[in-house]
Amino acid sequence: MTRLSKQWVQHNQVGIYFVAVLLAIGVGLGLPSASSLLEPFINPVLAVLLYVTFLEIPFVQIRRAFRNARFMAAALGINFVVVPVVVFGLTQFLPQEPVILVGAFMVLLTPCIDYVITFTELAGGDAEQITAATPALMLIQLLLLPLYLWLFMGQQVAEFIEAGPFIEAFVVIIALPLTLAWATEYWAERSSRGAQWQDTMGWLPVPMMGVTLFVVIASQLPRVQDSIGQIASVVPVYVAFLVIMPLLGRFVAGVLGMETGESRALVFTSVTRNSLVILPLALALPSGYALAPAVVVTQTLVELTGMVVLTRVVPAWLVPATPLLTG
Repeated sequence: MTRLSKQWVQHNQVGIYFVAVLLAIGVGLGLPSASSLLEPFINPVLAVLLYVTFLEIPFVQIRRAFRNARFMAAALGINFVVVPVVVFGLTQFLPQEPVILVGAFMVLLTPCIDYVITFTELAGGDAEQITAATPALMLIQLLLLPLYLWLFMGQQVAEFIEAGPFIEAFVVIIALPLTLAWATEYWAERSSRGAQWQDTMGWLPVPMMGVTLFVVIASQLPRVQDSIGQIASVVPVYVAFLVIMPLLGRFVAGVLGMETGESRALVFTSVTRNSLVILPLALALPSGYALAPAVVVTQTLVELTGMVVLTRVVPAWLVPATPLLTG
């Protein structure tokens, strides 16, 4: 693919995502039987998406980003201290039904580790910092999600969250793609064929994001369609989260004196959630919680709509190129 076509794809990626969503809605509503055929592809397409996404960030920059202890501490603090407080408060407005609450908690308490990188780049943020924080964000949410569910819902629900599916998701969706991306960069530095492979992979992040959205939404939409009345109550909570967290993220970035790129990155890691990666875990819940995946998928749809707004609002107003003065 030529450089011009690659630039076109990157420039029009939001439009591509929405075309993918519309196609997924059409398939999900028109061919609900396709759901069972598409669902097994969720993890594989996520793994490929993460591989080509990680490949976009040079390894040397990731290592440099790891040394930024301030950003790492801020990202972990806002996601695992501030967000749980906000989520607990917002979910008080939901019907206190375990099947609704468990889906909302699972998705809102887990920070995004995939398309947050894309949206951070779209808004002119420091994507290297987000990429460097990804393994830590994934590991810590693996450890803390059962604890948060136990605190917010009781021991019975926490026991349903088995470590196996989450560990499998980490290995298949994070560790393996990251390792392969590093190996590819090592190969590209020493081989023209490797460099050509890396260049070819460079146009794939946007199409793969579109494929991932299509597979996830088309495979899960029948769940949402059949239970739209029950899950409609979560939409205002998801919208409120999209409004509150960017403001808190910007406030923390200002207090810490972060520069523009870091501030935008912190805003996006504070607001984007791990809906695509958490979905396999939601699907592994007992039959009595079969509605939980629909609650997760609903968050995906709300968040994507919100990202279209935030990728414009964050650089234009919330974190402009000239840093806002705080205090």
